[in-house]
Amino acid sequence: MSNNFIIKNGRVIDPLNSMDQIHNLIVVNGRIASNATSDQELKIIDAKGTLVMPGLIDMHVHLREPGQEYKEDILSGSKAAAAGGFTGVACMPNTDPVNDCAAVTRFILERASQGFCRVYPVGAISKKSRGESLAEFGEMKEAGIVAVSDDGLPVIDSQLMRRALEYAGGLNLRVISHSEEPTLGKGGSMNEGSVSMNMGLKGIPTATESIMVYRDIALAEYTGIPIHIAHVSTAMSAELIRWAKKRGVPVTAETTPHYLSLTEQEVIGYNTNAKMNPPLRTEEDRQAIRQAVADGTIEVIATDHAPHSILEKDVEFDLASNGIIGLETSVPLTLELVRDRLIDYDRFVHLLSVNPAKILGVTGGSLSPGMPADLTIIDPDIRYTYDVSGIISKSRNSPFIGRELQGRAVLTMVDGRITHNLLN
Repeated sequence: MSNNFIIKNGRVIDPLNSMDQIHNLIVVNGRIASNATSDQELKIIDAKGTLVMPGLIDMHVHLREPGQEYKEDILSGSKAAAAGGFTGVACMPNTDPVNDCAAVTRFILERASQGFCRVYPVGAISKKSRGESLAEFGEMKEAGIVAVSDDGLPVIDSQLMRRALEYAGGLNLRVISHSEEPTLGKGGSMNEGSVSMNMGLKGIPTATESIMVYRDIALAEYTGIPIHIAHVSTAMSAELIRWAKKRGVPVTAETTPHYLSLTEQEVIGYNTNAKMNPPLRTEEDRQAIRQAVADGTIEVIATDHAPHSILEKDVEFDLASNGIIGLETSVPLTLELVRDRLIDYDRFVHLLSVNPAKILGVTGGSLSPGMPADLTIIDPDIRYTYDVSGIISKSRNSPFIGRELQGRAVLTMVDGRITHNLLN
């Protein structure tokens, strides 16, 4: 099948090329083209009423392979990503075995070559993510990692984190911090406050996150090396990041759609599909995170897609695993910010494409001629109920099941290859 297309009548939003207009986009031989020759047959894609934008990139997902393929694997996860409008995902290293060496990195990339989107492996900061000694960043970078993180676990040893920054900085790799002070929230299973007290659950205070955010900001300022703060959930963390940026500290940050749209109230009834780490916080925190996204303090929205089977979720709340799936709900949930006039479509593309590409140092974020044809077409008006039968991921652990959502990706294209299509 030819991968030459003309995408007609769509509203093309390409911030890096200062474009927001109805425009025809040409794809020839898998790349964006300024025109086509007479002998090149173009298949027409009618994008009327939709938004055409650079392919979305999720810089924080868990694909579970190797080791926990019953929850998700690279093939199913990449298919779910394509259905959500993502042309690329960065997968965290907390697999089994941990991605702390070149062999595991190469395995992930080999499996991803058969998938539905680009997969960017993130290597572990420490060997087996135990926080004791650094993994071999150089070998992993040569094999194909784009960043390093012990996500799922904090790097408790501040000297090790400093060394990680210095080592990663020399290799032009971004350190992604799971900011959590583990002793404060030990044994906790939801946000600490009146809801946790009424439910009889041990809580995790907001300071658990903000203390480590402050430490990591301090290390970034001291070393002069950039750091990226993952899954920001609290008002205090957002304020610390805002303060650090004003000081010129090289810090970037992400949050997730669930911290923008849900609060600790979702846990009432011991709903394990609302259990995650960091936990859902208060309405005050939610509003602060929304404002931080609106004013640019937080420059990325990532899903932290964390698939679990019923074996991990259909248990007592305290025993349930943390995390929810998010690849297939990210677009409609983020579009709520547009409808609420907190952000515009230009900022939407920055949050979900331009900035992740820039931070990770990967190709993407624009529709310039000559670029690989990685693009996403979104219908912002379509309404539908998110139900179990339509989920592509192997897992079903989402608090959004049964909700009416508005907006979804209707076509995803990677390298000129259509990987998801609801247009025909």
